[in-house]
Amino acid sequence: MRPLTDEETKTMFEKLSKYIGENIKLLVDRPDGVYCFRLHNDRVYYMSEKILKLATNVARDKLVSVGTCFGKFTKTGKFRLHITALDFLAPYAKFKVWVKPGTEQSFLYGNHVLKSGLGRITENTNQYQGVVVYSMADVPLGFGVAAKTTQECRRMDPMSIVVFHQADVGEFIRNEDTLT
Repeated sequence: MRPLTDEETKTMFEKLSKYIGENIKLLVDRPDGVYCFRLHNDRVYYMSEKILKLATNVARDKLVSVGTCFGKFTKTGKFRLHITALDFLAPYAKFKVWVKPGTEQSFLYGNHVLKSGLGRITENTNQYQGVVVYSMADVPLGFGVAAKTTQECRRMDPMSIVVFHQADVGEFIRNEDTLT
């Protein structure tokens, strides 16, 4: 386990800023202690420095995971967020989408959100902006990318895609053997 390089940090923070904007600093400087990001086997983990100090007692090859997995770096160097980061992204999300109860199950099966299933959307959402998807009861379900702006969503066809699916809490069940 090692700290992220400057290039890795930049790539990861650019991805996170699509969802939470400048609230990234709230992830590191928390009132309950200092938190940090560490890289282990191409995966980025988020943990308190107290946990980090305890993890140094475990051999690198024996360590499977520590903290919360935020995502992983692909072989091409791009950063891909994992659904395990949802609990940390949802409170700080700048742009949100709420889906109707009938669409929740479709989204949790890995499908995109259609206009017919859109409950609400945050004002001034740009096209290709990262959004956190919520149920109408304000339960975070996952995240994706807005396919259209808020204004375009108002006059779209009901079968048009509004949010491109990226990750949802149903992945825990669908991919439970590969999520480590």
